[in-house]
Amino acid sequence: QVRLVESGGGSVQAGGSLRLSCAVSGFTFSNLAMGWYRQAPGKEREWVLLIYRDGTIRYRDSVKGRFTISRDNYKETVNLQMNSLRTEDTAMYYCWASTGTWGQGTQVTVSS
Repeated sequence: QVRLVESGGGSVQAGGSLRLSCAVSGFTFSNLAMGWYRQAPGKEREWVLLIYRDGTIRYRDSVKGRFTISRDNYKETVNLQMNSLRTEDTAMYYCWASTGTWGQGTQVTVSS
């Protein structure tokens, strides 16, 4: 059974940075596509970045140039580096695996 555990959320002022990590267990990590989604209050969950098995990355337009995603197949983790954060980035961030598994979420709050 795939298990995802996120860490690294918190509160930061606009323009600041945060790094989220997702530890994966219960599956061969290198076989998985991974991603980060987010859900703001009153809004639908949306994908933010996806990284495929071959390292291909898809970025949501609103985070291009500010967010990056990386995966460590040895440590079986996927990371989300968020720079130049904006108030509109405030949301619960979820790690996702291509098995259809979700993490529990970690809150990111950006204040002006």
